[in-house]
Amino acid sequence: MIDDCTALILAGGDSRRMGQDKAGLILDGKSLLERVTATMQQVFPKVVVSVRQLRAEVDLPQVCDEHEASGPLAGLIAGLAQADTPWVFAVACDMPFVSAKVVEHLAGCRGKFQAVVPVVGGYEQPLAAFYAKSSLEKMRASLAAGDRSLRGALEKLEVNYVNEAELRAADPQLRSFFDLDTPQDFQAAQK
Repeated sequence: MIDDCTALILAGGDSRRMGQDKAGLILDGKSLLERVTATMQQVFPKVVVSVRQLRAEVDLPQVCDEHEASGPLAGLIAGLAQADTPWVFAVACDMPFVSAKVVEHLAGCRGKFQAVVPVVGGYEQPLAAFYAKSSLEKMRASLAAGDRSLRGALEKLEVNYVNEAELRAADPQLRSFFDLDTPQDFQAAQK
């Protein structure tokens, strides 16, 4: 267990490209949110779900965005603000194959950084990343300045970017970073 960290599952998105709420999509008999929750509970003693509005069907503690319609950055800010641990691991609910091994590997990369972010296929993966509680004010300032992007907030932090080669040791096919944005992604995940 990673005791100095809270898992924050982001489940408050619009799901515009999917056309329906992604958190409730059923894959192998479980909702995407249930799948990610089960993995996070293997690794962290505290798991919280970030939502835009409270979800009656969710059995875990929930945190609502402080700022309306501000995307994942608002969810991360809300989670960091409420966390009573020095770290938060943020993960999107649409990443059903995220593995405990990858999370544990990333945890070992934290050191003196404010964030640990995987890089897969040349792209940062800020929704499968560790964030120090000390990053909260810089993130709030970024959002207050009108930048709603997580990548914009990362530019203001001391970040350890973990490369694909290093990640493959924990997840050879990098399935942990497969996210379901469209109906086609969901069909691929079912295979």
